[in-house]
Amino acid sequence: MKTIFEKNNELNGINFFDEDIETKNIDFIDKKYLRKNNIGLPQTNELEVLRHYKKLSDLNFCIEKGFYPLGSCTMKYNPKVNEKLANLENFLNLHPYLKDEDVQGALELMYNLQEALKTITGMDAVSLQPAAGAHGEFSGMMIVKKYFELKGENRKKVIIPDSAHGTNPASANMAGFEIIQVKSNDKGQVDINSLKELLNEDVAAIMMTNPNTLGIFEENVLEISDLMHKNGSLLYYDGANFNAIMGYTNPKLMGFDIVHLNLHKTFATPHGGGGPGAGPIAVVKELENLLPAPIVQFDGENYHRNYNIENSIGSVKSYFGNFGVMIRAYTYILMMGKYLKNVSEHAVLNANYLKEKLKNYYNLPYNEPCMHEFVLSGEKQKETGVSTLNIAKRMMDKGIHPPTIYFPLIVHEAIMIEPTETECKNVLDEFIQIMIKITEEIDKNKEIVLSAPNNTPVKKVDETLAARKPDLKLKTEEI
Repeated sequence: MKTIFEKNNELNGINFFDEDIETKNIDFIDKKYLRKNNIGLPQTNELEVLRHYKKLSDLNFCIEKGFYPLGSCTMKYNPKVNEKLANLENFLNLHPYLKDEDVQGALELMYNLQEALKTITGMDAVSLQPAAGAHGEFSGMMIVKKYFELKGENRKKVIIPDSAHGTNPASANMAGFEIIQVKSNDKGQVDINSLKELLNEDVAAIMMTNPNTLGIFEENVLEISDLMHKNGSLLYYDGANFNAIMGYTNPKLMGFDIVHLNLHKTFATPHGGGGPGAGPIAVVKELENLLPAPIVQFDGENYHRNYNIENSIGSVKSYFGNFGVMIRAYTYILMMGKYLKNVSEHAVLNANYLKEKLKNYYNLPYNEPCMHEFVLSGEKQKETGVSTLNIAKRMMDKGIHPPTIYFPLIVHEAIMIEPTETECKNVLDEFIQIMIKITEEIDKNKEIVLSAPNNTPVKKVDETLAARKPDLKLKTEEI
């Protein structure tokens, strides 16, 4: 496949413009701003441009193209009605500087979304401002910091499990906290005795995901909550795995004080490729006045944005968040209603089905009932010279997007699998057979796995070299 620049001047199709457009009528522009040389853009016709970008899009992998079991990212299907409503003209063309009285419909949607998220999380107040998950985490940590500053306490430490998402320690550190790691026990959960040893008057909070990054529910979460609160500390809930618990429990019942949600994961908004995202943050009543501004409020007649929140950590994003993502998420919540509980039920069922079918072929470090995801290990295959990375690349040959690998770090050769609720049993069975087939290939002809991917647009690359010296020009012979 040639690049658009390589196609330059090869085509003679009709163009719908006059190449000899006169420029004598642009005298009103200062000559210093006029281009003196050719800009160097490809000179192809409209049809060839369309064909070029269509071919490029065909190279991409997406949820509509195949199975996407990307652990900890909830790459579920996004119903097309979400896109249709997010692209309604009166939503799409809103300007952020419009006055509240001119955007009552949009503010009503935001207010209703806040109320829905309060119900779903059990929390008392919500800000829609944060742009994504890690941004929500950082906002939460800034709330923790402000909370203790107002109390006159200089707490400097945040406890984070050794299986946590990598953004947790990063967010806490950016907020100025020292990170203290707490170990997991043999069931893949927070070790209570280790936690007790870490608690002192310097600990501001603990950041937890429940179910955790291993896909295992923290059975002792109420004891952890009690220990933290008796220590005067707060509990932060990372909502990345919220897809597993909707309708069955919520962070408030578990004793958490601050929550962020990933609208672009749990509530079906498209995810990946750097965006878009939204990471609303919800808090208990005691922390309500520390939320980032603005909060959308309703006075009985009109909706308005309140920027005057006492002790607010301030605005954390321009304007009032990623509105298009909010529309999609609110649409999904309205569409699912009470059946959000079924979403979690099917996600957990699918994950346990895969786990039980694959645990005899790959190592299962924590043989516990899982929630929406689980973590296998490729250590058995590694002993033959085939790494988890090789296995992931071979999945690509077979039309499967690789799951998260080498994470969480406490599992060697980790393969984290999250099927989500939107995949049917036939797809899961195909995936099971592919995973088993790869183990058979490793036993009989491991070279085909070691050389993978063999039939993708870009073949196997030197990943270290590619990271250090990226060559972004796709060469014809590589296709």
